[in-house]
Amino acid sequence: MASDALQKQVATKWQDSFNRLNRGYPGISGLMGFSEAWAIAADFLYPRELGDPPKDFNTQKVRSAFDVLIQCRMLPMLLESFVEDMRRRQHLITHDVMEFMAEYEASGDPDAIGRLILRLADWYMAWAPGGELGHTLSSAYIVNFQTHIFSILPPAFAGGFKRLIAATLALSTEPADAAGPSSVQDSKLWTSFELLGLADRYESLIASVCYEHIENHVLETCQGKWDEPMLSTLREWMADKVVPWMLLPYGRGAKTTEEARTMLQGVGSRFDFHVCKTLCDLRTKEIFDIIIDYPESSPALYDLKECLQRVDQRPQLVQALRKLNKRRLLHPGADTKDILTQYVSIIRCLRIIDPPGVLLFKVADPIRRYLRERPDTIRSIVASLVVDAESGDSLVDENEPIQPLQGPQVDDYMDPNWEPEPIDAGPEFRTNKPSDVISTLVSIYDSKDLFIKELQVLLAQRLLAIKDGNYEKERRNIEILKIRFGEAPLQVCEVMLKDMTDSRRIDQHVQSQTTSIMHPTIISRHFWPQLQSSKINMPGQLKDIQESYAREYTTFKPDKKLRWLSHLGSIHLDIELQDRTVTADVPPLEAAFIELFSEKDQWTVDELIARVGPVDRTTALKALLAWVDLGVLKEEEDSSFRLLEQADISGALRPSGSRVIMEDEPAVVSVQQQQAEQMKVFWKFIEGMLTNLGSLPLDRIQTMLKFAPGYDRTVDQLAAFMEAARREGLVTVREGMWKLNR
Repeated sequence: MASDALQKQVATKWQDSFNRLNRGYPGISGLMGFSEAWAIAADFLYPRELGDPPKDFNTQKVRSAFDVLIQCRMLPMLLESFVEDMRRRQHLITHDVMEFMAEYEASGDPDAIGRLILRLADWYMAWAPGGELGHTLSSAYIVNFQTHIFSILPPAFAGGFKRLIAATLALSTEPADAAGPSSVQDSKLWTSFELLGLADRYESLIASVCYEHIENHVLETCQGKWDEPMLSTLREWMADKVVPWMLLPYGRGAKTTEEARTMLQGVGSRFDFHVCKTLCDLRTKEIFDIIIDYPESSPALYDLKECLQRVDQRPQLVQALRKLNKRRLLHPGADTKDILTQYVSIIRCLRIIDPPGVLLFKVADPIRRYLRERPDTIRSIVASLVVDAESGDSLVDENEPIQPLQGPQVDDYMDPNWEPEPIDAGPEFRTNKPSDVISTLVSIYDSKDLFIKELQVLLAQRLLAIKDGNYEKERRNIEILKIRFGEAPLQVCEVMLKDMTDSRRIDQHVQSQTTSIMHPTIISRHFWPQLQSSKINMPGQLKDIQESYAREYTTFKPDKKLRWLSHLGSIHLDIELQDRTVTADVPPLEAAFIELFSEKDQWTVDELIARVGPVDRTTALKALLAWVDLGVLKEEEDSSFRLLEQADISGALRPSGSRVIMEDEPAVVSVQQQQAEQMKVFWKFIEGMLTNLGSLPLDRIQTMLKFAPGYDRTVDQLAAFMEAARREGLVTVREGMWKLNR
């Protein structure tokens, strides 16, 4: 049995509870009033089905009943009872959720999700206790109701909810007369999201819908469209179409325009960032084709520049362009001229995107290294400097001012406009930042001497190819090149141009003394690049014409003597045969061979070579077969050639007339050929070193070769030559030491 003290304690607590419930009334009248208040409050809160008729409650009685329960401190008990009633009735909501979700999973129509949400909002409003009964009751109801909803929603709901949000966004951005599902157009939909807590729970999903919508719109409207600025158009679209929709999820509760603007400021900045990022990603993927399409694609470059200022994706742009260049440009199948043209476009485009030149420095490095390894790069650059403007082959924009070549720039810290290097600049950034295109191209190599030599060769070829005596274009080219390279390196070119004008004057004087059908070009041997050498002797009347012209020249210039380069130039011939006359413009070797047929009608190849001079058999056969093609000669079975005084109608011969001249080798020896010949001389020095000193490293060979007369090669050029010698079996290399292969 309980002790007396315990019985007294229980009796005291019972009496306190009774007094609290009775509220000081005599007898049990207060207890009966509490029971009535409990019944009214419990009946008012009881969760009903949506189809049940609403009960008629007296608001004043309900309020009084809750006041009684609050006074009795029984509201927590009422709340527990209410939550339990909700738990027992939750199967009604669960049934509706399963029914609507089954419909959605069967059809995939987001309208079913919209109707489900509106249905859940109806349940919420039907069971809600009302805010006037106190925050505690309302908060407990919201937590329990939403907890149950979130616990029964299947995994497919998130996908359906996303499609529903996408439908509302598409409806707001499409034309006003566009139709949509009824639930999507329901004005209560976003209010229902708020009631059910869906807007907060799926906030990131709502944002992802907007992000995807922006991405799709950017791809649809901007892909491949480079000839007009698109970023401003996208921002106008955002302001007109997307921002009004953003008020629904992100501007809830705003009462004024200013308040709505404040609420949308943060999220609006995020979406503008995503617009810039999406456009930047698109233009980065298209950058190679944008550069090809320059200058028509300039608007896209300015858009990309603005996007990069907003989105820091400069490393991604550099990586993408380097990868595209490697795949589409820097490979053996690409012509050097095309690589240079693209490189110049890259220079101009990246200067628009990044005026300081950091991006260009990082992108250009692989291109410059690849061009440095190509043997015809210098020739292509030089050719672009002296081509005619109307040909369209120039790498230089004729609207750009002509500037002297610029060397590495040094920081002038006294300049008030001096700016520090960009944070992502490399350590060699300043020393590799010439301003104009030509300086950038020339800076591919360590020295401009190679360009000067190639310029001399190219100008020599162009001057020798002029037939009408009009040298104004070449004179203008030389003046432009003087501005770029300086006057001293172009003095040789001046001498070549003077030789050409003097040659015409001398020829006019000789013609005035003794008329000759020969019009030679007379040049200074010491000031012209090396010409192709040959020792052929012109026979017959051709030799007589040469000697007659030489005698008259010696009379005019007693201190000088002509040395004929008989293999160069062209000769116009009229060959009179018995039944026809053949007219042809031919190289001197072909003219020499056909002249010999005036002595006798049939010659062997060896006899012809013996009379003309040292000519390789292949070249001789090529020259003779040209006359066979014209029907002047016929090849016999004993490898001899016979003159056809009468046309051979049995064979398919070309009709007589002007002969199409085959492409001949250039008269001037190229820089590469000159270097190859010089390296043959330097090989003797290298061979002597390796014989006397044994194995040597490349640097030591380079240092010793600098004492050789005329040696001006770089270590890289020497390495290439030694590698070629190794492939021919002349030397071997091991651990960087070179030695003769005995």
